[in-house]
Amino acid sequence: MSDPNQNTVGELIKAFYEEHKGSSYLDEQRIINGWNGVVGPFIAQYSRELYIKEGVLYVKIVSDSLRTELSYSKSLLCKNLNALVGYDLLSNIVFR
Repeated sequence: MSDPNQNTVGELIKAFYEEHKGSSYLDEQRIINGWNGVVGPFIAQYSRELYIKEGVLYVKIVSDSLRTELSYSKSLLCKNLNALVGYDLLSNIVFR
């Protein structure tokens, strides 16, 4: 029989991050890890240095023309990335 006081490793890790960094930290990592799947392999190969600060995703795009094209799709990208976590975590995307 299993002890009801035992937790899985995943539950312990989740509890740790919720206690120390807030529950949104794990969701931010889900969005960053899901970037390649949302934008596809072509755009992903030009994407660098992704991070989230205060609800804004910052992405360095190494192609000037691609950066310009992506700026037209910010709202759709935000919507698709927020769908990964199930709520509106991102309010904007900044392409650098």
